[in-house]
Amino acid sequence: MENKFQVTELNLFYDSFQALHNINIEIPQKKVTAFIGPSGCGKSTFLRTLNRMNDLIDKVKITGKVQLDGQDIYSDIDVMKLRTRVGMVFQKPNPFPMSIFDNVAYGLRCQGMKDKKKLSEMVEKSLRSAALWDEVKDRLNKSAMGLSGGQQQRLCIARAIAMEPEVILMDEPTSALDPIATQKVEDLMESLKKEYTIIIVTHSMQQAARISDKTAFFLMGELIEYGDTDKIFKTPEDKRTEDYITGRFG
Repeated sequence: MENKFQVTELNLFYDSFQALHNINIEIPQKKVTAFIGPSGCGKSTFLRTLNRMNDLIDKVKITGKVQLDGQDIYSDIDVMKLRTRVGMVFQKPNPFPMSIFDNVAYGLRCQGMKDKKKLSEMVEKSLRSAALWDEVKDRLNKSAMGLSGGQQQRLCIARAIAMEPEVILMDEPTSALDPIATQKVEDLMESLKKEYTIIIVTHSMQQAARISDKTAFFLMGELIEYGDTDKIFKTPEDKRTEDYITGRFG
């Protein structure tokens, strides 16, 4: 199995506070990898190191290595190029206050795509991939703000897909959604992993168990245990993993 990311001895500091301690992990391509752990354990912080979103925060210092396909993302890859290759979907749906079509076309236009026919094709393809096309095809010129929360989140996934990334990072993408919308996004992840590497931070252990191939358990900024999801949930090696999964804390 090919690895998409290889992370070696990664430490992250906010000023003098150390948020991540010596993280070592290999993340396989075209699989769903879930990061679980209690609030404040470092899982979202770690997710953001994979597309350098932490660069936007003052006084962040990072040591160690994060490689994407063998290239160090902190020294060998331009950050804008990196964020094209590694898309991101956030916890709360954040569509732009513009039409559904323009939301999906936004990144493509920023990259200089002007051909209307090509734009239309890419928008349709992305909306189809995000399982949203049939619901919105008759109102592409209407505001995205009129969509339901679940539709907005799938629109944000379509917007990420339009850039043709290799990896999609998802930071608790269903925490603001109802069960039906959550189910749709989970089904979507299952189909998207045929083409993309998906890394998800989730508060829901049931969700991690349902949709992920690999699971990483974080606690207090450390990676405690990582392996096949089945094994992590059924026969964890570390007592702390077991205690968290069985609900003794967290």
